Amino acid sequence: MLYHLVCVGKGRKEWFDVRVDEELKKVCTEISERYEIHFVEIGTDRDHVHFLIQSVPMYSSTKIARVVKSITAREILKRLPGIREKLWGGEFWSNGYYINTVSRHGSEKTILRYVKAQGHKEYVQLHKDQLKLFPSLF
Repeated sequence: MLYHLVCVGKGRKEWFDVRVDEELKKVCTEISERYEIHFVEIGTDRDHVHFLIQSVPMYSSTKIARVVKSITAREILKRLPGIREKLWGGEFWSNGYYINTVSRHGSEKTILRYVKAQGHKEYVQLHKDQLKLFPSLF
């Protein structure tokens, strides 16, 4: 099963810099070794992260999101203690998340490109009109 998971940093604070990005990817590698969760792609933007995840059907989407959010938060706060000062109440992730299945027949390549492009200004500028539901209102 393929999933697209989006997690937002607590309070939409912009702390996903290079250090956090590198640690996040290391933690995800460790999660892959412990659980049957494979991170196909990880894309960070300033205040949120997109994951393209492959897992076994025995894991529910809720379990996958819970494992990813809890372990990454705990490990990043342990490895980068300076981030705790920027957080609201010491929480790394906001309460919610977005997760959806991805089809290998059509949407996998599109989602993969989208996740890879996170944080790249060129991609946002190129596709800014697609992001507007009602372009004449903006």
